[in-house]
Amino acid sequence: MSAPDPVLHDLDAAVAGRAVKEFTWDQITAQAPVMAATMARYLDQLSVSARPGTVDAYELALRFFAGHLTTIDPGCVTVAGIERHHIETHKRWIAARPGRTTPNCSPTTIRMRLGLLRSFFERIIEWGYDDAPARVPIYEGDLPRPDEALPKFLDDPTAARFMAALAVDPNQRRRLMVELLARTGMRAGELASLEAGAMVDSGGTHWLRIPVGKLHNDRYIPLLPELVELIDTWNSTRPPPQSGRLVERDDGQPFDRRTIARYVAAVAKRAGVGHVHPHQLRHTLATQAINRGMSLEAIAALLGHRSMRMTLTYARISDRTVADEYFRVTQAVEASYANAEPIAADATGPNMRRLAADHRRLLGNGHCTRPTALDCQFETICERCGFFDTGPQFVTILNRQRDHATRNDQPHRAALFTDLLGGIDAES
Repeated sequence: MSAPDPVLHDLDAAVAGRAVKEFTWDQITAQAPVMAATMARYLDQLSVSARPGTVDAYELALRFFAGHLTTIDPGCVTVAGIERHHIETHKRWIAARPGRTTPNCSPTTIRMRLGLLRSFFERIIEWGYDDAPARVPIYEGDLPRPDEALPKFLDDPTAARFMAALAVDPNQRRRLMVELLARTGMRAGELASLEAGAMVDSGGTHWLRIPVGKLHNDRYIPLLPELVELIDTWNSTRPPPQSGRLVERDDGQPFDRRTIARYVAAVAKRAGVGHVHPHQLRHTLATQAINRGMSLEAIAALLGHRSMRMTLTYARISDRTVADEYFRVTQAVEASYANAEPIAADATGPNMRRLAADHRRLLGNGHCTRPTALDCQFETICERCGFFDTGPQFVTILNRQRDHATRNDQPHRAALFTDLLGGIDAES
């Protein structure tokens, strides 16, 4: 039996005081030393290129997987020996585990855990590890499809009340911090990392340098005069920062996200708008920007998005093009309703059929029986319309239309004409 890997031993020691762990690396190493060594090697390599939080997430996913695996199949002691049925059993095990506030793990948690395991298998195969399976045993279909929920933002009246309460906030530091979040769209972590000299003047415009953060990129964003004044006032009235940050706690340490969230919640409480968290202010700014015509490219640059796919989320919230097109079309439809000739009150039952017969209009392959009072705005959907009527005299034309659709690889259109011909045969 090999000695415990120092990397895994350090990981166990680092989290020893957090909670009672279901599985430990020492236990896994005692049961499956080769598997534990492979995972330790991977985590060691990952720590060179990934953030600590990312390494922690992989460590948890691998520890739970290895611990569960050695429990259900003690004979599986290597990563190379992992088979598809192990993955299927682990999927069900994860899904049945309780979440933080729910009786079972959420689809998001399941997707994250399985996604991390999948990346682990992909990388050790790509890196040529001896203890690697022949192929990745986790497929895209194993990962629950994520919900594409819209970002939660404040509508204009709620945002106005929030900003009005913020404008009279008696706490100077809190006001500065929440104003920066609301007016720049920066993340809470970016706010906490702002350096004391983050504001610069370039060509008469003041800019704020947002440090390297979540997406490994930094950026400059323009500052409104109100923010410039707040920052100048703050810098002139406080002692030199101990942490080198623009804002810091009373003990000189940088702010954490929870304290920033409490600051935002305090402003929301004073405004009487319910609970608001820092990221809602980011979503609100983006939504306001797109509603007022700011380009997606500019919004992406402001928010520090690496891909337009992230920014397109806000286009789903309020797409002015969709709204404008919808209102234009509905106005035309409403106008057609207003201009239609009224139908007599007794135009029901046999009277309606008589009225329809009086207004039969010949088409290329049948008749339209729509009353003239019901104006038709369409030109190409006759065969699917409830007022369409055809018969044996149009069989030759319908056959030609079906053959044409078949030759041009239009199966849905061909099926339509086949159904029409079948109806005529049934009537004959």
